[in-house]
Amino acid sequence: MIQEFKDFIAKGNVMDMAVGIIIGAAFTAIVTSLVGDLINPIIALFTGGIDFSGWFYTLDGSEHASLAAAQEAGAAVFAIGNFIMAVINFLIIAFVVFILVKMVNRIKEAAEKPDDVAPEVDTGPSELDVLLEIRDALKKG
Repeated sequence: MIQEFKDFIAKGNVMDMAVGIIIGAAFTAIVTSLVGDLINPIIALFTGGIDFSGWFYTLDGSEHASLAAAQEAGAAVFAIGNFIMAVINFLIIAFVVFILVKMVNRIKEAAEKPDDVAPEVDTGPSELDVLLEIRDALKKG
């Protein structure tokens, strides 16, 4: 069993996965900052600073000044606003990731394309042409 574990760890896929997870965590921080620090303020400017996170409903019908106060009091809370904000943030993040992936794919395609297509060089008759000439010469002679 230990040998199987060593074989598993020694495979390149594990290292690739580890690198992917580390890069993904760093990428998540970048995208979260982009959305929270740059995009959300622009959206708040256009929507008049609407913050849905304050929308909540207590299931027992009790009144509380804020969502935090209701949660601190131990009330069963249906936090509609937090859900709406999570969906909005997801859509924004998904769009930003889509744009980033699209840009990376364009860069990758540009790197894979050869800059100059080599012109065709006439190297003379092909093997087939030579063989056909030999056949025709043998038929005549």
